Amino acid sequence: MNKVPLLDLKAQYVSISEEIDYAVKEVIQNGTFILGENVKRLEEEIAAFCNTKYGIGVASGTDALLLSLMACRVGRGDEVITSPFTFIATAEVIVLLGAKPVFVDIDPKTYNIDPAQIEAMITPNTKAIIPVHLYGQPADMDKILDCAKRHNLVVIEDAAQAIGAKYKDKMVGEMGKTCGFSFFPAKNLGAYGDGGMITTNDEDLAKKIRMIRTHGSQVKYHHEFIGTNSRLDELQAAILRVKLKKLNEWTIQRQRIAQIYTEAFRGKGIITPFVEEFNSPVYNQYTIRVKNREELIAHLKKSGVDTAIHYPIPLHLQPAFSYLEYKAGDFIESEQASKEVLSLPMYPELSDEQLETVISAVLGMF
Repeated sequence: MNKVPLLDLKAQYVSISEEIDYAVKEVIQNGTFILGENVKRLEEEIAAFCNTKYGIGVASGTDALLLSLMACRVGRGDEVITSPFTFIATAEVIVLLGAKPVFVDIDPKTYNIDPAQIEAMITPNTKAIIPVHLYGQPADMDKILDCAKRHNLVVIEDAAQAIGAKYKDKMVGEMGKTCGFSFFPAKNLGAYGDGGMITTNDEDLAKKIRMIRTHGSQVKYHHEFIGTNSRLDELQAAILRVKLKKLNEWTIQRQRIAQIYTEAFRGKGIITPFVEEFNSPVYNQYTIRVKNREELIAHLKKSGVDTAIHYPIPLHLQPAFSYLEYKAGDFIESEQASKEVLSLPMYPELSDEQLETVISAVLGMF
């Protein structure tokens, strides 16, 4: 039986091994490992890719959100609106700064935050909104930005899964006050370790974030405020610069694979990813929705097909957020989605034979 993994990073490495090996060796030979030339160049390249003025490399996608909130002066007593249907990092960073996450339910078609429900949750303590571009599809940013402007709120994009995605005529990363990207290995642009990037068009904010990531310092051993240590390292930057050249090509492949899946599952009682007509998603995951998920997982496992659930427990029902006193039934769409979504194998190197294996196995249950 030929197994089909959810993701195959070895296959990706094989396709670019010579360039990767050369880039890594060059960094080691140069002997600069923190905030060197590769970090500087990657920051410029990501900024250009996202149509922004500034890119700031940080240690992870989580830190990209945390440092963005810090730079925007979100702190104790503030409230930040976000989605409960996302990875914990989105809300975790809010709590780490002493602020309160305020959840708004999702649009059941896109799984992104429902803009129509945001306004009702705004209070005098609301400071920011963090929309998540889940699975690589942009949230409905015009409505979110319009609401934020009317209430003088900061918008921080969580694009951990969405580098290269487009919303209308804009790139993900250029719409919010800042945007946080993740370079976790499983992302569309993945490092060989942790890493992240913040993009912004605000010069003062970029300067402040650069200081925050190096202990509140511009000049060595001179600290103007309390910051942290959150620096993208030179080895990861060198690897990411090689991969960035391939990203558009990989995105096209992901979109092709998604289209094949969607056509194969049409009319079979499987809910496939809904794409807004104004969006160009990048499919960090290809996530279907079914009523008999546990049976399907077991069936696919027997067929050698790996799957994953993104995400099995909405944040408002996580023990870590129990102090917020949310309960089951508070966010119906997020709760229902968490019981039905299932991510199938999705990566650019997925062969036609592997695709057929996945499709045949899924359809074997329908």
